[in-house]
Amino acid sequence: MNTLTTSAASWPAASSDALPTPFPLTSLQKLLLPVGAILFDVLFWQERAAVNMLLYTAFVVGAVLASLPRHAAVWRSGYFWLTLLGTVLSAVMVAVYGSGAALLSCVASLATWLGYVNQAHLKLVGYALLTGISSLVPAVQRLTQLLRLPQNLGGRMSRTWYYGRLLGVPLLALLVFHVLFVIANPRYEALTDRALEALANVLDLLFAWLSVPRLLFFGLGLLLTAGVIFIIPVHYFADHESRFGEFVHRSRDGVASFAVRRPDFRAKSFKSLDLRKEYLMALSLIGLVNVLLLVVNAIDVRWIWFGFVPAKGFDLTQFVHEGTYVLILSILVAMGIVLWFFRRNLNFYQPGLRVLRWGATVWVLQNAVLAISVGLRNYYYIQYTGLAYKRIGVYGFLLLTFFGLATVLLKVWQRRSAYALFRLNGLAAYAVLLLLACGNWEIWIARYNLQPRFREVDYGFLLAMPDRVLPELAAHEAELAGRNLLQDNGSGTWMPLSEQSAREQLYARIRNFRALETQRRWPSYTWADYQAGRYFESYPLTTASHATVRY
Repeated sequence: MNTLTTSAASWPAASSDALPTPFPLTSLQKLLLPVGAILFDVLFWQERAAVNMLLYTAFVVGAVLASLPRHAAVWRSGYFWLTLLGTVLSAVMVAVYGSGAALLSCVASLATWLGYVNQAHLKLVGYALLTGISSLVPAVQRLTQLLRLPQNLGGRMSRTWYYGRLLGVPLLALLVFHVLFVIANPRYEALTDRALEALANVLDLLFAWLSVPRLLFFGLGLLLTAGVIFIIPVHYFADHESRFGEFVHRSRDGVASFAVRRPDFRAKSFKSLDLRKEYLMALSLIGLVNVLLLVVNAIDVRWIWFGFVPAKGFDLTQFVHEGTYVLILSILVAMGIVLWFFRRNLNFYQPGLRVLRWGATVWVLQNAVLAISVGLRNYYYIQYTGLAYKRIGVYGFLLLTFFGLATVLLKVWQRRSAYALFRLNGLAAYAVLLLLACGNWEIWIARYNLQPRFREVDYGFLLAMPDRVLPELAAHEAELAGRNLLQDNGSGTWMPLSEQSAREQLYARIRNFRALETQRRWPSYTWADYQAGRYFESYPLTTASHATVRY
């Protein structure tokens, strides 16, 4: 890669005793290390994640790209470009919304992208993430080498003392003349006083900045910047991934023949019909569970899919929560069983492979039907009680479930390995994470839950949302009348909330938001809060507002 990377290729990341001679830093790295640490401190000290995350991400991306050589292998990696795009997109979403999902996506994307920069041949998203995180260890070790006392310290001290004596006489003479001029010239004395006063103010600011927490925070920024700037290769996860292949290969271990890679001439402890026994066990299990699952799906299709209306007194919460969790666990177990049976030589058992494949396919499709039933349960719950974070998360999980079931079919029919499934599903999980980062979910939740058809609203849940939701709540303030408002009392039970109390809490949130906006520094600005601030510039806190707000 670059001089830094190639020089460090043989440097062990985990050595702690006698470290070899450290590789030299380039001029660009010597410049970027202090700049990155200072930028981290200025942007994030006592600030929330907002536009500062976009600026620091831009610095990291620019610094890494500037240090990569033109012919580096990482330029030809599709995963490199995918995670770079995800990093930029997530950072922009943090600056726009400042949501926790966007922040998580940005941090994970940046660490994963750095992992691909470190090891260009990686494919697993999880391994790239771990590589990016673990690369901090050798980078910190290299940083500690920079902080060590230099060699031949005695010789350097003697030279310092020599030059100090040479400069001492001129400085002493300068001090004497300065005192004489101060006594003789009043204007020079006044100018000296102003200069000393300015110097005192600078020192006051410096010592106010040099608090122990601030220094520790600056050290954290220095360590993180070193992890970005020092691209020291971490081969562990890349070496581990290199053992896996995309497809299942027939295993011939234990065969007494020199034609195989690892012949085994020992006495055989297995029988020749063991594979047939495994096939019969798999076929019977898949067949029986298919029948059982068919009964469950038939009940769900008849009960839930068409014209479902909960009866009076029906516990919809228990119906959704317990039923959804059990069905999701059933789907995961089914996928695990299919992966287990199709892990080795059963993929090559020609006498019954076609029947087993079709049985597994029917099982997978029936699990897809079961996943649809889970989605319908969640849909009915949303229709009758409103949106919430977990209810949105269920649909994100179902997206991954459908994709995972499709990859299981690939494994069954194309003899794909478990490694291939982890690679594909890792990319799918990363795509869902980016999707969650791009959503203005709180605004959509509030807008949906405040529809007139909901007579019972968990208004305390809406009031606890981030500040960017306040314009939406203010726009629907007039619609609170005649509704059954609820609020969590902190112990998991809902208490009635009067309309007057709801308005007072809303006004208090708005006043606190406006006061906080005047105190925020620019690194904590987000576009959504800027829009909310403009909305409340002329908002009356004593009368209802009938305006509508759209983002």
